[in-house]
Amino acid sequence: MSDSVTYTVTDGVATITLNRPDAMNSLDTPTKVLLRDTVQAAAEDTAVRVVVLTGTGRAFCVGQDLKEHIGLLEANDTAALWSTVPDHYAPIALALADMPKPVIAAVNGVAAGAGASMAFACDFRVVADTAGFNLAFTGIALSCDTGISWTLPRLIGHAKAVELLYFPRTIPAAEALDLGLATSVVPAADLSSVTAELATKLAHGPTVAYGAVRQSLGYSATHTLAESLVYEAGKMQQTGDTEDHHNAVASFVAKEKPTFNGR
Repeated sequence: MSDSVTYTVTDGVATITLNRPDAMNSLDTPTKVLLRDTVQAAAEDTAVRVVVLTGTGRAFCVGQDLKEHIGLLEANDTAALWSTVPDHYAPIALALADMPKPVIAAVNGVAAGAGASMAFACDFRVVADTAGFNLAFTGIALSCDTGISWTLPRLIGHAKAVELLYFPRTIPAAEALDLGLATSVVPAADLSSVTAELATKLAHGPTVAYGAVRQSLGYSATHTLAESLVYEAGKMQQTGDTEDHHNAVASFVAKEKPTFNGR
């Protein structure tokens, strides 16, 4: 069993950690398979109320392992080269973006290529002040993947997304915050504690409502207003039937602070 991705669950917070520090948490095939399966498992685990994605060492994730990629190019193994996008990268992006609970990227170091894409699929990006983003795809004459064509324009607009994808460079944390790529920037030494505070707050919140909101936002991005209104109505009914909603209304009437159990 590979330890290139680790997974822990504590008090409703699942932490998924990319653990190839010597390779800048780059993604070889075993790591991609394990990451895909781990993210999907976290999405389906009802005991998990918030997911944190992070890395060990100097990098969050620098995307595809280029040593592996070069080997496949030299072997002319086109099946393995390009099947990885639908088999690995796309399912990872979809699981991060669609799961019915909040997701935090704790960006401990550089996030490049698919690493940046994964961070952008999360709800929150808590970024160390020593970290940065690099949308590296065209730097090696490739298109973009892992959902960045969908997430990036929605974060910073179409024109800026084109610029950053055409002309990749390392975007430092402060600029990432100004652009809207980072939700917050914190001293590197405080990344763990700040992330834990946010994760704990979310883990004690109305999990089903959070999931419904993030799914409604995703749905509306590719549907008409009329279709989105119908979708919203369904999500209102879903959340209205939850224990959390009924308890919250009773707490409001009693002028008490509600307790949410995520169901």
